[in-house]
Amino acid sequence: MKRIVVTGAAGFIGSNLVKGLNQRGIDNIIAVDDLTQGEKFRNLADLKIADYVDAAVFYDLFSQGKYGPVEAVFHEGACSDTMETDGKYMLGNNYTLSCQLFHACQEHGTRLLYASSAATYGGSDTFREDPAFELPLNVYGYSKLLFDQRMRRECGQRLERASASKAGQVVGFRYFNVYGPREQHKARMASVAFHQFNQFAVNGKVELFGEYGGYAAGAQMRDFVFIDDVVAVNLWFLDHPQASGIFNLGTGRAQPFNDIADAVVNAMRRSRGEQALKHEAMVAAGLIEYSDFPESLRGKYQCYTQADLTALRGAGCDHRFTDVQNGVSKYMNCLLGLN
Repeated sequence: MKRIVVTGAAGFIGSNLVKGLNQRGIDNIIAVDDLTQGEKFRNLADLKIADYVDAAVFYDLFSQGKYGPVEAVFHEGACSDTMETDGKYMLGNNYTLSCQLFHACQEHGTRLLYASSAATYGGSDTFREDPAFELPLNVYGYSKLLFDQRMRRECGQRLERASASKAGQVVGFRYFNVYGPREQHKARMASVAFHQFNQFAVNGKVELFGEYGGYAAGAQMRDFVFIDDVVAVNLWFLDHPQASGIFNLGTGRAQPFNDIADAVVNAMRRSRGEQALKHEAMVAAGLIEYSDFPESLRGKYQCYTQADLTALRGAGCDHRFTDVQNGVSKYMNCLLGLN
């Protein structure tokens, strides 16, 4: 296989993709990122790459063909902060650069597999890859939707038919709530599982939002997807260059935040040789606490998400996803150094 490029390679999903490629014996990888946040180097330190290129220079150089033949670009580089309000920065980073990358890929015969987001659905109650259900609640979600819309216009029926020539493959992945190893640098944007691990380690309890949006405390539901599954689906499309389109990448199953808390607490208890507890017993013992829903998130928060996997299955991808109980338990063991 020719060279692979991974943008956002020192980030959460990007570094796990590099790891997945390495596990296949692929190390002719150009890693692209911005290491101003220097601690992100840890996500690459144990991986094999051919070169590292700063994001500030990569896109122009790639457009000029400076890196020779490239089989595929996994484009994970983006600002993923849903609370960012600087629209000019968000669109420049997430939309304009992505458009430049797309046109360069088309010119050079390079496949493009890129990160979209379930934030494109925003306030919708239906999570199907259809413009009728795309209602972003923040400028991050809009930046991702705008690029998806551009791809629909540029690629036309190719995306609708989920088929393409090898050189022309374009795939957008609408990631739902991803969790797993190598997200420690994301601070407040890290997964709830990561935050609860640290809460329990320090305070002996975890915290969740209280009642909001017609949902009881901790009962808001999301489609939580384990990072290993995200990598597996990305690599499935690498193996199937005829498949193009915009696809949901979630489990297809919504689970309440309470399920995450239960899995975190019981994984931590097991590591201490303590017996697993049911949810009600955890609450009664003060191991799970609820706080008032933040005013800053009202009207900007998705209380329910569940990926419709019809398009993914229609493309031929039959990957079976890990549920919260097993995925979070595996993640906790990783954070505890037990894997």
